[in-house]
Amino acid sequence: MFAAFHIVHHSRILVVTIEPKHLDIRKSEGLHVEWSDGSTSFYPCDLLRRMSPSADSKATREDLEQNPLAILPSTSSSKIVIDDGELIGNYAIRFNFSDGHKAGIYTWDYLRSLKQ
Repeated sequence: MFAAFHIVHHSRILVVTIEPKHLDIRKSEGLHVEWSDGSTSFYPCDLLRRMSPSADSKATREDLEQNPLAILPSTSSSKIVIDDGELIGNYAIRFNFSDGHKAGIYTWDYLRSLKQ
């Protein structure tokens, strides 16, 4: 008995991620990155905190987009600083911020997508 097989060819999309060559966390200023393509980026602490890719931060941003008058969760009036950073494998970094937030995983692609 012969079985009929249909072979499907899938095209592959090659995704090339530009990785950091050097990361410099400046606790009171932000993150300075030298990328493998020779470019550099600087991400201020407040931008990194505001654009955290954590689920709760994404939900807050979505709420604000739908209702600009939404009441935001209370935050400290002191300046946000980065207390610490942790590499996640070879694809991302996670920050511990002075307000206690430490839930977002910033992939290299996500960092590059942020407006500086």
